[in-house]
Amino acid sequence: MGRDAEDAAHRFLQSKGMRIVARNYRTRTGAAEVDLVAMDGSTLVFVEVKSRATSEFGAPDRAIDDAKRRKVLYGAIDFLHRCPQRPAGGIRFDVVSIVAGERPEIVHFRNAFRAEEQALGGRNGNAR
Repeated sequence: MGRDAEDAAHRFLQSKGMRIVARNYRTRTGAAEVDLVAMDGSTLVFVEVKSRATSEFGAPDRAIDDAKRRKVLYGAIDFLHRCPQRPAGGIRFDVVSIVAGERPEIVHFRNAFRAEEQALGGRNGNAR
């Protein structure tokens, strides 16, 4: 389901005017990955895609914990280090949540988390 979900998220974000610049971006060590990297105007967006077959156990985005957010952050840092130019509009971290089915439910969370929160150890910025 992962590849299908990423394909669906890719199409969904493109339909909203975003331009996908990378898929399944991995650091050289493989320690971190970003599902999709996109441009939304002049903003560089790092997107985590989560999917589930049903919503029986809750929305897919609820499965994104602090450890996963940090991996996305590390992937973003690596991507930016390799990027020849800094994005004029800054960066953003989004989540696309997909519940599969005959008519998949796709929810796009813009600004789902901030880099500062992850660098400090959690969603609320409290160090752990």
